[in-house]
Amino acid sequence: MKTLSLALLLLLGGCAVGPDYQRPSASVPLHYKEAKGWQRATPQDDQSKGEWWTVYHDDTLSGLLRQVSISNQNVASYAAQYREAQALAAQSRAALFPTLGYDASATRSGTRSTNSGARSVTNSNSAQLSASWEVDLWGKLRRTREENAASAQASAAELANVTLSAQSELAQDYFQLRIMDEKIARYQQSVAAYDRYLKVIENKYQAGSESRATLAQAQMQLESARASALDQQWQRAQMEHAIALLIGKAPADFSLPAAQLTATLPPLPQALPSQLLQRRPDIAYAERNVAAANAAVGVAIAGYYPDLTLSASGGTSASALHNLFSLPYRVWSLGPDLSGTLLDFGATSAKVDQARAAWDGSVASYRLAVLTAMQEVEDDLVELNTLTSELAAQQRATDAARESARVTRNQYEAGMIDYLNVATTETSSLSAQQSLLTLQSTQWVASVALIAALGGGWQSAP
Repeated sequence: MKTLSLALLLLLGGCAVGPDYQRPSASVPLHYKEAKGWQRATPQDDQSKGEWWTVYHDDTLSGLLRQVSISNQNVASYAAQYREAQALAAQSRAALFPTLGYDASATRSGTRSTNSGARSVTNSNSAQLSASWEVDLWGKLRRTREENAASAQASAAELANVTLSAQSELAQDYFQLRIMDEKIARYQQSVAAYDRYLKVIENKYQAGSESRATLAQAQMQLESARASALDQQWQRAQMEHAIALLIGKAPADFSLPAAQLTATLPPLPQALPSQLLQRRPDIAYAERNVAAANAAVGVAIAGYYPDLTLSASGGTSASALHNLFSLPYRVWSLGPDLSGTLLDFGATSAKVDQARAAWDGSVASYRLAVLTAMQEVEDDLVELNTLTSELAAQQRATDAARESARVTRNQYEAGMIDYLNVATTETSSLSAQQSLLTLQSTQWVASVALIAALGGGWQSAP
């Protein structure tokens, strides 16, 4: 009979109320609108993506990005949250097994009669071992374990997303800073040239061969270039401060000397391998939250059913300590405990409705994450594809502006035109060069954004 009862309990323990998890569907097109032939991605967020930034072949950038996962304080905060979620998942696993405990006590108490003044002293000593096990009849503990395990996985995905976001931001800041170095260098070259022009014009003005208006025009052009250079310098300083924060350093302790950008811009692949889009950690985070919400529904439904706990204890109790472990003083207890709710005026039903509503919300968030990811990829693709033609056109415009400035300089030096023409073409040439650099900066930033939008590169995992 005992064997039959145990078998029945084990059989009942095998069921779990609530829905079993199935990943919700999300509408994803077969290809990207802005990249013909690119294939739809499938969930592979656990694939190793490696150091995606190596495609740029920039040692300085690589050294900075490796510090993000080590020293970035925001990443460290999410890493701590992930460890906390792992501990909670381990705690819920432990709840499936019996709990063993012990208790030992020694007390001495006394009374005194108010009439006779006699004193009475008693001793009490006990030692006891106990065991209890909540039989998971309806799967509440298993659903709780599923919920906490999914939450831990979501926390891991959130950590990966924060890390990728910080790395992407650092790479974009780095490329913008390097382009600022180029812009500052161009402005400094122009300042040097305008300063030479101003000295020549001042000499001519002193000699009476140049007008006051021409001198003022040369001074305005020089100071305007200086102001633009200074504007770029404070922006560069702030970008350097942002990079310092991303690698966990104080701005005062970090410096990135000016240098030319030597990185290689990776070309867009002709076809995108499958298993990429849903490597994105934010999609994995949203999907794991759906799994956790699904398990929470089962936990709420289990509230309709009673809890069964098996407990046993054994030990000894004696007034004299030397008799504590003697056979006649043994005590023990054994028995089940069945507890449940008879009437709660709809509280359990409300909890189930709340859990189901939370699940619906998590499904909507998951589908939104997928759609948002598709939009980001499409946006970055169309931007990069358009920038290729735009840069080519701007390069031609810059070359033409430089040629125009060269011709007018020669004409001015030959005395054929006045300085106003030179100032106009030089300003146009400088403006065209700065516009070209701005487009190049946008291209580098969009390249990093596309890599981040694809979850960390378009290379297949090893």
